[in-house]
Amino acid sequence: MDVAPQQLSTQFLTLEESAKVDGALLSSPEKFLTRLTISSLKLLKHIAQDYGIAIEDLTAPQVIAWFEKDGKIRREQGIEVSYLKW
Repeated sequence: MDVAPQQLSTQFLTLEESAKVDGALLSSPEKFLTRLTISSLKLLKHIAQDYGIAIEDLTAPQVIAWFEKDGKIRREQGIEVSYLKW
């Protein structure tokens, strides 16, 4: 997997983590869910850090607002400036 330098900080699964999931005794759907869960945890940690709160204190409205803000940044300033690179 080729990753541009600016994308390394926003990769949600490291190569090592991905290899560990691949090596786990899980079905394909379980591996997908595991990858999604690990990625989600990392993203939630980032969102909580942006708000300056503990991850346990995040609310659904805060998560939605964060995605709206990141989407607005992506639309107005470009993908290079936004946190999510998609």
